[in-house]
Amino acid sequence: MPSPFENPAIRYGIPLVSATVVAAVAFLLLEGTIRYVALGIAVLEAVVAPQILKQAAANA
Repeated sequence: MPSPFENPAIRYGIPLVSATVVAAVAFLLLEGTIRYVALGIAVLEAVVAPQILKQAAANA
């Protein structure tokens, strides 16, 4: 049975949704330096998580 992470839409969609939630929380609820930290985490999530999921699909 193939891994669902082999599909690029799933592999990129999941991290983009969670990064969007983190960015929305950062803009709506946070201020100052912690806002930029949260936005950095969102960017890191959107860039790194698809690569991790790709490796998970390759190893499954």
